[in-house]
Amino acid sequence: MDLYSDEEIMVKVKNDQLALMKPLFDRYHVKLYNFFLRLTFNEDVSKDLVQNVFYRIIKYRKSYNPEYKFKSWIYQLARNNFADHLKKNKVMFSDFQEVNSLTVETETALESLELKEKKQALYEAMAQLPEDKREILVMSRFQGLKYEEISKILDCSVGAVKVKVHRAINQLKEVYFKNN
Repeated sequence: MDLYSDEEIMVKVKNDQLALMKPLFDRYHVKLYNFFLRLTFNEDVSKDLVQNVFYRIIKYRKSYNPEYKFKSWIYQLARNNFADHLKKNKVMFSDFQEVNSLTVETETALESLELKEKKQALYEAMAQLPEDKREILVMSRFQGLKYEEISKILDCSVGAVKVKVHRAINQLKEVYFKNN
């Protein structure tokens, strides 16, 4: 199935070939986990949210429109899933001990303590941002989504996304340097 695009696979899933969900899961579960982990700072909640996204893909597969990129659609499902989670759990707790596990790349054993402390401070500053600003930074900087993709996910113009990212970065800088 690796020869097929996400969109081609999803069209088959939409037509009830549910066994073809595996390649989509293989391609997206780690990315979604990291997306949620950077928003929640909680490994267990992030795993549950990823599972819910794939449940929703199956549940809402008939609503998928193959004219749009699958990546935008799955991140929209992820955002909606996270919003539902926030509504159910008004109080969010974060354990900054888990923040060290947020890095996608493998850290070497020789990485300096200073770099770890800077990362810790960055994630703590991220946690202090409002949800919308943290979310846009996670999508644009940590998930590597393009502004065009984010604009479709957020249902706004590319220019508006650029402004939101710029403002979020400025607020993150302000919080980061205030605390350090």
